[in-house]
Amino acid sequence: MNSHSRHSVTGVTVTLPHLFRPAEIAEALGCSEWWVKEQARRRRIPFTRVGGAYRFTAEHLAEIVAIFEERPAGGSHGADQDESARTQRSGEPSPVIRLQAHTPRRSRQSQRSAVGQ
Repeated sequence: MNSHSRHSVTGVTVTLPHLFRPAEIAEALGCSEWWVKEQARRRRIPFTRVGGAYRFTAEHLAEIVAIFEERPAGGSHGADQDESARTQRSGEPSPVIRLQAHTPRRSRQSQRSAVGQ
């Protein structure tokens, strides 16, 4: 795929990168167009903004793939590590933290005004 096009501007040849739309990037990544736009909006992925619209170069796509790439944990015995991770997770239960509700603001305000009367 050639991601650049040649244009002549006043006798000088300029090579411009092809800009892909979010729908094209979403199709290439196998995700929704909404997800691509949301990641760009939150500045989690590289993009170019032209005329208020998100656009992506081939280099942006390669960088997006690299950003979300996950590698196995280090070490030479991957299967052994997977087994030890499973036993650690299922070993002891995590401590239970009890949540305590706060008194609603309206109740606190009405209590204060009753005390002040």
